[in-house]
Amino acid sequence: MHIVVVGLNYRTAPVEVRERFAFADTDMPQALEELKRTKSVLEGVIIATCNRTEIYVVVDRLNMCGHFIRGFMEKWFGIPREEFTKHLYIYEDEQALRHLFRVTCGLDSMVLGETQILGQVRNAFLLAQQQKATGKWFNMLFKQAITLSKRAHSETAIGESAVSVSYAAVELGKRVFGSFEGKRVLILGAGKMSELTAKHLSGAGAAELLVANRTFAKAQELASKFDGTPCSMQEAMQRLSEVDILISSTGAEGYVVTSAQVAAGMKHRPERPLFMIDIAVPRDIEPAIAELHNVFLYDIDDLEGIVESNMEMRRGEAIKIESMIEHEISVFGNWLHTQGIKPVIQALQSKSSAIHEATLESLFNKLPELDERQRKVIRRLTKSIVNQMLHDPVNRIKEMAAEENGPEALEWFTQIFALEEQMEALGEENSAGQEWTAKEADSPAPKEFPAVVEPSLVQVTV
Repeated sequence: MHIVVVGLNYRTAPVEVRERFAFADTDMPQALEELKRTKSVLEGVIIATCNRTEIYVVVDRLNMCGHFIRGFMEKWFGIPREEFTKHLYIYEDEQALRHLFRVTCGLDSMVLGETQILGQVRNAFLLAQQQKATGKWFNMLFKQAITLSKRAHSETAIGESAVSVSYAAVELGKRVFGSFEGKRVLILGAGKMSELTAKHLSGAGAAELLVANRTFAKAQELASKFDGTPCSMQEAMQRLSEVDILISSTGAEGYVVTSAQVAAGMKHRPERPLFMIDIAVPRDIEPAIAELHNVFLYDIDDLEGIVESNMEMRRGEAIKIESMIEHEISVFGNWLHTQGIKPVIQALQSKSSAIHEATLESLFNKLPELDERQRKVIRRLTKSIVNQMLHDPVNRIKEMAAEENGPEALEWFTQIFALEEQMEALGEENSAGQEWTAKEADSPAPKEFPAVVEPSLVQVTV
């Protein structure tokens, strides 16, 4: 069996293509059901966000897998494959594992190290599990990926620094004030950048948000999203003495905040500092304002310097996570190795135990005069003989299973000891694998994902 991912993302497809491959939340259960019915697919998970659509599958063969998945996409979206094949990427086995781990840790995101994707992967997996689209392999793999992402963000600093201009503006304010609690913030402009800034400020605990815009209706609309107060641009200038922070991002061609206006406002608050951030291009705030006493002015160049510095730091932290990912790939390969061996060994032990018990029952029936102590001695000694006979074959098949022809060796071992019946019974017992609850998915990551001590596999196949 093999693990494969087929997908497209912001690097391989423009938004006008990506939006054609969006899965509606209400349609996802049906999509998973359709994916399960796709030829060669044994397990499946679909991850769909604004930046990517990815289909993860466990398949029984590789040679036609890409064809079958493209067929699923063609049928589901009603788009001829000739229109989207050039935008797809396909990763197999170890590459597929590495890709999933990188995606879940935020290393494949548009914003390096972002954490939103972790929740999206988690939800996609739990839904697939709920729809019975996952089994032993993906129940293990996605649990491992989610756990790794939590560890990556708790054990490195990849998510601690601002890497967007709006967020950097808020982080810069924290450096000046330490906290936004009790602070009044005035936002000039009601566009997308202003909305993102308002969102970050609200999340950081700002006491009050004032929103001013040339179109009052737009100021009202943005203010309502964050329990803020709308006002006109003229009123905003009159309230400069009340606010602690001013962030401006309008589309005006000239200065909307002049040195004279700020100087007038500062007369009523000579000892209270005013923190001003201009994230507009062209600039909204007159540069001469920086010369006023107790006024601290920063423009977008200052913020972009912070963003680039923080991105460089994140890239350094990403290297640490890449190393963690390589370790987890080895852990999963080791786990797969044990999955190939364990059923065979369990089947052998089950058969030998049944033979042992049947032999003892026949013996005790023929020797009814044996007391309980004698029976225990015979049981212990005969069990020891069975264990010693199995010891070398079990160790030898473990060694052989780690080699290139491991699957073939396991098949021969099964036939030599006639274990088919026991293997079938074990397969039915363990077919679903261990499910993972939403509560477990939300729990903090352990310091170290439990590794299986077995020789590592070169390829993720069994």
